[in-house]
Amino acid sequence: MSKPLIAVPLGDPAGVGPEILVKAFASAEVTNVARTVAIGDPQIVEQALKITGTPLKIKQIQDPREGDYSEGILNLVGINNIDMGRFKFGEVNGMCGKAAYEYIAKSVELAMNRQADAVSTTPINKESLKQGGVNFIGHTEIFAGLTGTQDPLTMFEVRGLRVFFLSRHVSLRKACDMVTKDRIIDYVKRSIEVLKKLGVAGGTMAIAGLNPHSGEHGLFGDEEVKEVFPAVAALKAAGYQVEGPIGADSVFHQALQGRYNGVLSLYHDQGHVATKTLDFERTISITGGMPILRTSVDHGTAFDIAGKNVVSAVSMVEAIILAAKYSPSFIRQ
Repeated sequence: MSKPLIAVPLGDPAGVGPEILVKAFASAEVTNVARTVAIGDPQIVEQALKITGTPLKIKQIQDPREGDYSEGILNLVGINNIDMGRFKFGEVNGMCGKAAYEYIAKSVELAMNRQADAVSTTPINKESLKQGGVNFIGHTEIFAGLTGTQDPLTMFEVRGLRVFFLSRHVSLRKACDMVTKDRIIDYVKRSIEVLKKLGVAGGTMAIAGLNPHSGEHGLFGDEEVKEVFPAVAALKAAGYQVEGPIGADSVFHQALQGRYNGVLSLYHDQGHVATKTLDFERTISITGGMPILRTSVDHGTAFDIAGKNVVSAVSMVEAIILAAKYSPSFIRQ
């Protein structure tokens, strides 16, 4: 049986994306489990190979099925969209933002057409996207737009710990307001569907508490009493395996130990702190609820070290491995 084929867009050319891509493609950890194809500007890829000293030979292709997946070959769907005379590492640049979007769009096209089994993304820069006239604020929104997905879910995975997020990039005040019975019910149902599609069958999902000690029955806040407990009761009545609210100071540890198959974090930093403290480099983002599988590194463009060959590719390696792990179950669904 063929190894899963993972498409990897280059990300923002001015960031560390090209470096982590070529390093990961040369890694035995990746080549043992996946076939990979890069999408990006050939000049940038050549530059990354030179900077990192990675011994790969570029083979330009139009269709991943034309690729040579033997050792030492970097298959590349080339998009020539960088003027090297205007290119600089570590700077916000509309040209690079527009280019990064075009790489992602091609990757999505390949996955939607089943020419690739999944997409693993490298970092992009929000300011560069804006300067490049791209009307999306980040990866999740781009993938939602390109795949026609309404409100995709974000899941982090690290060492078997899986965390979903009830809200993402909103203020803490607004995040608290978004903790409602109906939203929790909707997110738990959809999160469980994502787990099933990834092949994670059975088990119980946990909902983290919002307030200290889950509010102590209203002593430290009433969101749990008014919204979370009623949501859990309704879900259980409908036959869903769910528990909560469980204090955020213990629920992530319990899930890591295998008690829960996933945790619904009630706001952005609650789950981010738990996963990234456990293992920052191996915390991988999965976008759920879409017709294609997408994994991603969970770090930024690191403009301060771009082009210096000091960036670690651990997160990129892990993102591709996770895409290869889940893509067979995802495609079968």
